[in-house]
Amino acid sequence: MATALVTGGSSGIGEAFARELARRGHDLVLVARDRSRLERTAEELRRRAVHVEVMTADLADRDDVRRVAERLEDPARPVDLLVNNAGFGVHARLLDEDTSVHERALDVMCRTVLVLGGAAGRAMRARGHGGVLNVSSVAGYATMGGYSAVKSWVTTYTESLSNELRGTGVAVSAVCPGFVRTEFHERAGLRMSSMPDVGWLDADDVVVTALDDLARGRVLSVPSRRYAVVTQLARHAPRGVVRWASRALVSSRS
Repeated sequence: MATALVTGGSSGIGEAFARELARRGHDLVLVARDRSRLERTAEELRRRAVHVEVMTADLADRDDVRRVAERLEDPARPVDLLVNNAGFGVHARLLDEDTSVHERALDVMCRTVLVLGGAAGRAMRARGHGGVLNVSSVAGYATMGGYSAVKSWVTTYTESLSNELRGTGVAVSAVCPGFVRTEFHERAGLRMSSMPDVGWLDADDVVVTALDDLARGRVLSVPSRRYAVVTQLARHAPRGVVRWASRALVSSRS
């Protein structure tokens, strides 16, 4: 039975990944900061006859990230799929004097993805099979502050890692969803009441699309046709237009 390690696996998109992977018969290693939520999620998933291991870790802490990396490279307990999902919204401005939120975002959503992606990629390459799935965002194609910058990095990193692992049997993909119905935006302090229903995606649908696209060998996965169109427009439109649209969207959520 294959084993998947999911960061941020106790809530939101990460929990949806855990449920779907359990449904597909994967054993799980769930990583998150909140031990009690991890245990509740694990207990629910164990009822589906899969083995669930929990690791409490703060992915802004380098020692905790090292522990997770060591788990990924443990030859006695191979991990077949890494889902780099842990993350949070960034509402702080780039000009704020206190840059701690941005620094934490870089640690959790860039440095951790780099370290864990490298650990998983090396171990999987040695075995000749596996998968690395990074949760990015359509925001990475926009210019909406620190979060856009972080997710732009994640997408480019994923494409670069895919190049390095080409022909090794290890699949690499970034899923770039738009707005997903989870507690993500509330935790970030973002007002989303003005967002029409058509703009929202279901977390379970995002997960199924991401896993299916990884299996197909697609390096970039954009769930839903509407966001695929948005992504293509953002990639090919003049950057001045992208900046204007990003400013308008940020203003509507402030």
